[in-house]
Amino acid sequence: MWGGRFASGPAEIMEEINASIGFDKRLAPQDIRGSLAHVAMLGEAGILPKADVAAIQDGLKAVATEIESGGFVFKRELEDIHMSVESRLTEIVGPAAGRLHTARSRNDQVATDMKLWVRDTLDNLDEQAAGLQRALAEKALAHAGTVMPGFTHLQSAQPVTFGHHCLAYVEMLARDRGRFRDARARLNECPLGAAALAGTSFPIDRHATAAALGFDRPTANSLDSVADRDFALESLSAASICAVHLSRFAEELVVWTSAQFDFVRLSDGYTTGSSIMPQKRNPDAAELVRAKSGRVIGALTGLLIVMKGLPLAYSKDMQEDKEGTFDALQALSLCLAAMTGMVRDLEPNAPVLARAAGSGYATATDLADWLVRELGLPFREAHHVTGRLVGTASARSVGLEELTLDEMRAAEPRITDAVYAVLGVENSVSSRTSYGGTAPDNVRAQATRWLDHLGAAADGANA
Repeated sequence: MWGGRFASGPAEIMEEINASIGFDKRLAPQDIRGSLAHVAMLGEAGILPKADVAAIQDGLKAVATEIESGGFVFKRELEDIHMSVESRLTEIVGPAAGRLHTARSRNDQVATDMKLWVRDTLDNLDEQAAGLQRALAEKALAHAGTVMPGFTHLQSAQPVTFGHHCLAYVEMLARDRGRFRDARARLNECPLGAAALAGTSFPIDRHATAAALGFDRPTANSLDSVADRDFALESLSAASICAVHLSRFAEELVVWTSAQFDFVRLSDGYTTGSSIMPQKRNPDAAELVRAKSGRVIGALTGLLIVMKGLPLAYSKDMQEDKEGTFDALQALSLCLAAMTGMVRDLEPNAPVLARAAGSGYATATDLADWLVRELGLPFREAHHVTGRLVGTASARSVGLEELTLDEMRAAEPRITDAVYAVLGVENSVSSRTSYGGTAPDNVRAQATRWLDHLGAAADGANA
């Protein structure tokens, strides 16, 4: 490739550290798409003869077929996917293949390939996240009235419903999808034609290649075009936040499936056994989702460190953008698929959840609210009264609903037996009717709204 300047080949270790074909070969479809758009533009602009354009196009399609069928031989001495494709193209069509690289550089070529790959991957992640949202919304609708404890500090706080808990993750995933789409919108500018760093003297039509590849427009500055990896960083940032959300849910599944909690059941499909303890059912799928968040976050951190000291424009350091990005986004895709399967598979243990929902004096806030609403106490005073009653119940090892009316009145003489109506778990969740609250009717409405929205979104995507 650069033999005219060098008298000898690279050292063996140089070849080892420099070659990227081992991982960038996955860019082959994007590389060929970019080359087909580029050569078509060169022909339309009169830069290449039409005969050469036709030969190159046929040759590129033949290379693509070889790669898809598994018959293509990737050679490390050719360094990367770009030279591998060009070398095979030369074998197929002869010297005309050398004209393909007119008015472009590997710098703008690889930036274009990476943007195309990341864009395709973001679209897939968005679709997968929507699938997980649907699974969660369906589970929420089915369990809109299944009570469970809500936690703060992993301590029983207030009763909620299982459906309400599922919908919390639907909302998180909606924000994740928004970030994926924002990242996609910002990356959708085409670097092709920026060449090495300064543009080109050939009369190319960058708007044509951008349109052919589905970009909104060409990039506006040739230096930035080849130096930019913001699109990878932003995508990894969005992926990291999504991975954290999945990890939080995975942690809950790990806790909930333990014998001590027994809140939900996972089937054999998403659990494993022990080599020594025959009774074990380990939530390995959830644990691996939890662990893989570290890979995604690590890829973001790694690329930030690579980029932080680079002057404009391109430096070979930027070759390190690929492995981490490929690995992280593939890991997130796997996690989304696994989590979707687990959500569809899991069944809440309703009797255990109901018992747990009433433990830990979870209806104490309902009692305080009743004191404010019915007796007109300031909330802080009601809080203190309720705290004393919790103390009384705790000393007797009974629930609030098991205190006698006399015990209640010892803390606040105006309490009537009407207070017992708010101390039941079912009454508690049913009373939380504020927008976004856990009342079963709210949950059903929100789950239905999400399913309608996601169904319409899917229909729009397939139209």
